[in-house]
Amino acid sequence: MAQEAVIPNEEVVLGEELDHVRLITLNRPRQLNVISSKVVSLLADYLERWEKDNKAELIIIKGAGRAFSAGGDLKMFYDGRNSKDSCLEVVYRMYWLCYHIHTYKKTQVALVHGISMGGGASLMVPMKFSVVTEKTVFSTPEASIGFHTDCGFSYIHSHLPGHLGEYLALTGARLNGKELVAAGLATHFVPSEKLPELEKRLISLNSGDKNAVKSAIEEFSVEVQLDEDSVLNKKSIIDECFSKDSVAEIIKSLEAEASKEGNGWIGAVLKGLKRSSPTGLKITLRSIRDGRKQTLPESLKKEFRLTMNILRASISEDVYEGIRALTIDKDNAPKWDPPSLDKVEDEKVDLVFQSFKEDLEVQIPEKEESRWHGKYETTPYATSK
Repeated sequence: MAQEAVIPNEEVVLGEELDHVRLITLNRPRQLNVISSKVVSLLADYLERWEKDNKAELIIIKGAGRAFSAGGDLKMFYDGRNSKDSCLEVVYRMYWLCYHIHTYKKTQVALVHGISMGGGASLMVPMKFSVVTEKTVFSTPEASIGFHTDCGFSYIHSHLPGHLGEYLALTGARLNGKELVAAGLATHFVPSEKLPELEKRLISLNSGDKNAVKSAIEEFSVEVQLDEDSVLNKKSIIDECFSKDSVAEIIKSLEAEASKEGNGWIGAVLKGLKRSSPTGLKITLRSIRDGRKQTLPESLKKEFRLTMNILRASISEDVYEGIRALTIDKDNAPKWDPPSLDKVEDEKVDLVFQSFKEDLEVQIPEKEESRWHGKYETTPYATSK
């Protein structure tokens, strides 16, 4: 495994048992609650134990400090770049966990205050109830650094109305709390000053009854009204441009729209796309489009393959260059290879989508009685070490 910057004995995930309520706190506030291998393992342990515990009815998850979760630990990936498959275990465990979060048997509430990005947002969006505030910031920015929209978001985004999913995946655009509710990526908007009170109310409710939980949240939630300049009010342009067959055609379509009156907002979108990894953009668009035709398990298996092939630099080292430019040297001047969309060959992109041998795929359980089977420990990856 790649080494992570985790302080020894630091409790990176707190799990509290309060009668019929279980409270999870992501507890790496200084690192914006990024997801490390230890975080993934602890989350999986808690969720499995509590799903099987008849006394546990309501699961609440929140982040310590000013973030919910900023997503995967990019430094962990970067530090492991020269060791073969150093991050394979955490990647496998995360996608396996994503399936169980989406299909969890108990009532879950995410209290999402602050940043919720990438893999961090996969702990929010699939929940039965996801509560956001005016300080919530959501984004899936992976394509820009040479990665792809993962942790179930190739499935989630592909099922959003129109072509909003392609827009969010390719541009990494940020949505605020109101926009998340309007887009169907969160269920309720609660002003941030009321969030601690809501948490206490849910704990005192001491029940997983969905109607009771919903009523309790609605005591604190308010109706959302989009700001006039919200990107969600540009739906017709987004659908027109992001429905095109290729990234190049999407950019061309945006350029045509940008010259029209009132479309000044498109300039920043174009600038972002043109600065992003061409390889990351091409892989991401195809993955979202494939997601439309896939089940959740099929999407997660595909994302696992993409992640491993990208981390193995099978067609490009862009992901490491992107992380370097963003978080290591922080020069924001990545040098992509290939440097432009027209140099990224479709045949090369095909390679990262190729299926693995069946026993090397993420093992998503098909039967209810074996729901928690398929763990990393039982795969050839672990047994062949």
